[in-house]
Amino acid sequence: MPARLFDFIGGADGPWRVDRIGAVTGDGLPAVARLRVAEAGGGAGIGEPGAAWQLRGITSNERYVERPEKQLLLAKQPALGRAEARCAALIPIRKNAAWWAMTQDERRAIFEAQSRHIAIGLDYLPAVARRLHHCRDLETPQPFDFLTWFEYAPADAEAFEALVAALRASPEWAFVDREVDLRLSRDA
Repeated sequence: MPARLFDFIGGADGPWRVDRIGAVTGDGLPAVARLRVAEAGGGAGIGEPGAAWQLRGITSNERYVERPEKQLLLAKQPALGRAEARCAALIPIRKNAAWWAMTQDERRAIFEAQSRHIAIGLDYLPAVARRLHHCRDLETPQPFDFLTWFEYAPADAEAFEALVAALRASPEWAFVDREVDLRLSRDA
């Protein structure tokens, strides 16, 4: 069974070099030099030497995706870990109480009908691979609702910037009250 629970550990060690970390909205995270993504429970975490913070999320079912959209995503979505994908981004997001007070169908209307979140993402596949981690479903309260992990080749960095800009310009982002943007790279 594939791993579902992941830790993102910021500190002094890890295969991903943190090139940039900044708060987009709300509080940021402490600066770190490296990031490691690990299957949760792998024995490492905030207690390890040099770790400054740990974010945890779980992969889950797609909450706002309809069947035709899911089929398109599966057909175009590349796998993580591609050799050429030496760039990555971790974007933790927390949405405000107004977002969570809405029903699922009301959130879906903002997410896709108004913001075109899935349609925008499809425009950048297969250049950008991604995996969404939910945090609200975990037993221990987390500082974010979602952790989105992206991987892409250096040649696709401009496309990734366009993707992020389009999403942040959408009506959905009016409900974001905390967002941190980490840009990462690893050696070939």
